[in-house]
Amino acid sequence: MFRRLRTPPVEPTTLREEDVPRGMRIAGAYAWRLLALAGVIAVVIFLVMQLSLLVIPLFIGVLLAALLGPFVSWMRRRRVPNGLAATIGLLTLLGAISGLVWLVVSQIRSGLGDLQERSMERFDELLEWASTTFGLSETEIRASVDEFFGQFDFTDDWFVNGALSIGSTTAEILTGAVLALFALLFFLLDGRRIWLFIVGLFPRTARDAVDGAASAGWRTVTEFAKVQIFVAFVDAVGIGLGAVILQLPLALPIAVAVFLGSFVPIVGAIVTGSLAVIVALVYYGPVTALIMLGIVLLVQQIEGNVLQPLVMGTAIKLHPLAVVIAVAAGGFLAGIPGTLFAVPIVAFLNVFVRYIATGAWRAEPGAIALGRPALPAAAPPSAPPPSVDKRP
Repeated sequence: MFRRLRTPPVEPTTLREEDVPRGMRIAGAYAWRLLALAGVIAVVIFLVMQLSLLVIPLFIGVLLAALLGPFVSWMRRRRVPNGLAATIGLLTLLGAISGLVWLVVSQIRSGLGDLQERSMERFDELLEWASTTFGLSETEIRASVDEFFGQFDFTDDWFVNGALSIGSTTAEILTGAVLALFALLFFLLDGRRIWLFIVGLFPRTARDAVDGAASAGWRTVTEFAKVQIFVAFVDAVGIGLGAVILQLPLALPIAVAVFLGSFVPIVGAIVTGSLAVIVALVYYGPVTALIMLGIVLLVQQIEGNVLQPLVMGTAIKLHPLAVVIAVAAGGFLAGIPGTLFAVPIVAFLNVFVRYIATGAWRAEPGAIALGRPALPAAAPPSAPPPSVDKRP
């Protein structure tokens, strides 16, 4: 009764590239490239964390090589043989570290007995203050303290496991120190040849850019090492001088600890400077401790608002906010070693990427050091020769 109408078949349509908006195509192209880059970075971070016992000593060797490199190069310019110059640089570093450690240990040993005695006196004063303020007897306070520590399982197994853990950690530290020293020696002795071998693994057309960018980044890391020594020296002198003015004992070990701790950006000097506050509290009470705390904070303000922006920022070409973020990210990913290596790594990558992006390697090619001429720049197309009329 009713005739069914036939609809013509719909031919399948194919999506052409011009049908996608141009902004979407650009966003998609950036998106998959960023995903690929993020994947590579994640794999690298994972491998570094898994091989931390190998990577951390190598990074330490690189930083020490950046620190000693100018001194070794100066000796080479004075016609000192390469092997002798590297050995002198390594021995100088070991001598300086050994001298600082011996100074700290000897000073602490000489004042350890007095420090323990003063600590017990302050503890007794704290108990007396607590009993007077809160109406508690000294016996009740000591019982509460014993009950608190009694919650921890200090059994024989705990001591055995702790001893094994300490022994394992000590062995790892010693192994890492030996590996760092060997790496430092070979970096000073044959660092350029090692780097040229790495550059040789890249395609020939990329070697100039990689070598030039890495050379610029290495100069930035060297400047970072120099400036970090200056910043650490200022922190140590400021806090140590404050300890001397307040007539604190162990002022010299405190200054040395601040100097060594300042190599960890932002947090190192604060943590080591707190030792001076504790010593002031133990020996002279809360008023002197507050004054010492004010000195530590003042030195940190000078470092953060003057030295870091003007000196460090100019040397490594990084904004102070980038330094703070880099230190926080490094600490989150790798703890204390991450905070130590974050700033030089970010500074190196910043200079490396900017060098390649600006094409500066075309003006000063680094591949000349590879023993071959630099890649010639593309010459502009020349005009065709004038045609010659060969007709008679």
